Amino acid sequence: MRKLVLSVATVIICIAVNAQPVKDVAKFKEYKSGFYENTILKDVRDVEEKAVPQKPYKRFKIDNTGVSYPNKVDLYKSFWRNPPISQGNASTCWCYSTTSYFESEVKRITGKEVRLSEIYTVYWEYVEKAREFVRTRGTSAFTEGSEANAVTRMYKKYGVVPYETYTGLTNGRKYHTHEKMMAEMEAYLKSVKENNAWNEEQVLSTIKSIMNFYIGTPPSEITVDGKKMTPLQYLNDILKLKMDDYVEILSYMQEPYWKKVLYDVPDNWWKSEDYYNVPLADFMTVLNGAIEKGFTVSIGGDVSEAGLETEQQCAVIPTFDIPSEYIDDYSRQFRFSNKTTTDDHGMHLVGYLDKDGKRWYLIKDSSAGSRNNDPNAKEFGYYFFREDYIKLKMMNFTVHKDAVADLLKKIK
Repeated sequence: MRKLVLSVATVIICIAVNAQPVKDVAKFKEYKSGFYENTILKDVRDVEEKAVPQKPYKRFKIDNTGVSYPNKVDLYKSFWRNPPISQGNASTCWCYSTTSYFESEVKRITGKEVRLSEIYTVYWEYVEKAREFVRTRGTSAFTEGSEANAVTRMYKKYGVVPYETYTGLTNGRKYHTHEKMMAEMEAYLKSVKENNAWNEEQVLSTIKSIMNFYIGTPPSEITVDGKKMTPLQYLNDILKLKMDDYVEILSYMQEPYWKKVLYDVPDNWWKSEDYYNVPLADFMTVLNGAIEKGFTVSIGGDVSEAGLETEQQCAVIPTFDIPSEYIDDYSRQFRFSNKTTTDDHGMHLVGYLDKDGKRWYLIKDSSAGSRNNDPNAKEFGYYFFREDYIKLKMMNFTVHKDAVADLLKKIK
């Protein structure tokens, strides 16, 4: 009897040992020049004869040597989207991701495949930022960053145009860089504030003239299929997009759940309170429900993490950050409150995969980090996010209201 007891105890101990989770490790990896330095900045140098050398440094990153991640596009169930486009050396991910999202929405709704101008929307966003700068007497932010629902705001007011009618690329440039343009606009607005020269018409005229020089003048009329129309007519009559059909889903604890709330980040410069705030479990449920029903989403959050490795283009939450089973509303809010989760990047979530009990997501991206591989590969311009990364680090997403109808019924 004693031998049997010992044997059972031994089996239990062995099971317990074998059940211990595998711990992730990390190392300092030297940053290597990639798409950003070798392609985007080369374009800047070729046009402006300006070199911006990258100083060598090391980054603390997960060591995924020998780890096999599902980092092939063909593994995923995915939905129509245009090929990934680089945002260049400009902080306009919010517009690139959401423009891509609306291109997919046009395909879903009408069956048409269109390529839309990102910079047309960026142009009018800067105009509206300058308008707010005047209204608030210089207290409103004037930066390149913004949020996904800025695109819906600009579409609703100014419409949209096909890419070929307004690229914003001048002087033979292949990639965008807005450094000089932003510096000139910021300097001008600084002088407006210093001189108390709050003439809105004059300020907006000057801001437009600066942008017209650097990225060209946006069209007020376009021709589509032989018919002349305004950008608003193109939005409504051709694309069939209704901006009031799109909603923002957010999850954080600092505002009440089940209400529309303020997303308190600098890029929400106009202080939008149109975010439906829900608990994390509901956030993930409606996200998964949407993508399973064929809806894509424009999603935003933090990509400056040790678990996001650009060599394999995969993002996970390492155990040395937090074991995935402990990710909840509290751990999510804790990182947002102490600013280790920041709202720094927007992307387009276009597909999903279930593998080994985990859900993975296919992410179309406009940044340089997803392009440090073979430019002819299907994976060029994509990331692959594991579900724990979405749960902890992605703060909000834009989606059609039909995809989240049951959730919206619960909102007070």
